[in-house]
Amino acid sequence: MFNAINNFLETLDSLVWGVPLIVLILFTGLLLTIRLGGMQFAKLGMAFGLMFKNDKSGKKGEVSSFGALCTALSATIGTGNIVGVATAIAAGGPGALFWMWLAALVGTATKYAECMLAVKYRTVAKDGHIIGGPFYYIEKGMGAKWKWLASIFAVFGVMVGLFGIGTFTQINGITSAIKGFFDPNSVNTISLFGMDYSVVTVISGIILTICVALVLIGGLKRISSVAQVVVPFMAIFYILCGVLIILLNLNKIPDAFVQIFQGAFGLKAAAGGALGAMMVAMQKGIARGIFSNEAGIGSAPIAAAAAKVDEPVKQGLVSMLGTVIDTLMICTMTGLAIIVTGAFKVEGLEGANVTSYAFQKGLPFPTQFSAFLLMCCLVFFAFTTILGWNYYSEKCLEYLTGENTKAVKVYRWLYIFCVFIGPYMTVSAVWTIADIVNGLMAIPNLIALIALNGVVVADTKAYFNKLKADKTDNLGAKVTEFNKELSKDDSAAS
Repeated sequence: MFNAINNFLETLDSLVWGVPLIVLILFTGLLLTIRLGGMQFAKLGMAFGLMFKNDKSGKKGEVSSFGALCTALSATIGTGNIVGVATAIAAGGPGALFWMWLAALVGTATKYAECMLAVKYRTVAKDGHIIGGPFYYIEKGMGAKWKWLASIFAVFGVMVGLFGIGTFTQINGITSAIKGFFDPNSVNTISLFGMDYSVVTVISGIILTICVALVLIGGLKRISSVAQVVVPFMAIFYILCGVLIILLNLNKIPDAFVQIFQGAFGLKAAAGGALGAMMVAMQKGIARGIFSNEAGIGSAPIAAAAAKVDEPVKQGLVSMLGTVIDTLMICTMTGLAIIVTGAFKVEGLEGANVTSYAFQKGLPFPTQFSAFLLMCCLVFFAFTTILGWNYYSEKCLEYLTGENTKAVKVYRWLYIFCVFIGPYMTVSAVWTIADIVNGLMAIPNLIALIALNGVVVADTKAYFNKLKADKTDNLGAKVTEFNKELSKDDSAAS
């Protein structure tokens, strides 16, 4: 029965993440990149400058721009960066990393557009809190007749929270990593649901479920406050570990890039198999890349809408850094570490164990200590992702139920229950389900971004023209003031 279910899920996954969706994702990113004049490259410095700058003019919103970014990053930086990269390279070869990069480069423009639209079309809920996201920019931007598309997005958003990125993949990755460190051979087991599980898995699952419940009860502000502390610290720490592995294996880096580019285009495959190898690398790389940075899925805009900022373009610029940090920095570190250490070639390893092997072999520390470092990173990354995705899916449910708070409270406990049962799901089934619901959620959002790309471009141009005009006016005022002072000095001299 389980084999039949897995076969069905894999077939459905192949259909959802087939050529049409891959083309739609890349087309949307390329369209926005071209129409915005490569803004993700030209305005990258400005985006980093705005990241820590408080917008004192922001009257609406619940958290700072940085807090909104950290909330979004808390949901994006998770098992996708550690487990997802490993599964992508294991299934699609090193070439999958190239397609992750490509998806991220064009996806940065996508992330900018969706987060900018979220702030533009956000609304105030009945109880006074801010709510926004794809469901509102579909309904308000495209028109009320498209409300059905907004509802479809919201339904898939709830599903992704419960069955995708939010619960199963994260808690499964956490407990697998903890078990791999403390009880790799399953010495102490307990029988549950007709199967034997390590006692470590059961205990860690219960503890994490309790921790999740305690934070979720506090709502967005508590999630944001936790994320602002945990996410920057763990991201920097993980990147430093990755950089150290690369520095210690510098002689292998050129060959790693050769493997990446050859694998991306199936150049090492036998005659006739190049296209098939390339398609597998492309499918796994883009799917895992989107899973990791969530560009185009429509999740980050829900967090961006709560930012205390009056200019949508500003938040769009800050939010697009999520893709840069998540994929171009953290996923790259993971991918290169796996390739230079050959971890993806070791038989019998899957998921977090592949990255754990890379850390143990690549870092100049005792293997147990290296494994412990990775376990800590995975635990914190995945834990914050669970928190972030609860917020996303709750907002989707609010939209569907007309802001019914009772429904949201019931859902919150259902979400916690899914976290509780997550450790007992199989790795392959968990990731396949996550891929399916991610893809389904992305479709309505991508349609909206294509339909509203004119709005994005017009508002962006208007904002930068205003900035230019303000600078000119300020410069003119300063010149006038200087001339006045100069005239006074000349009069005094006379």
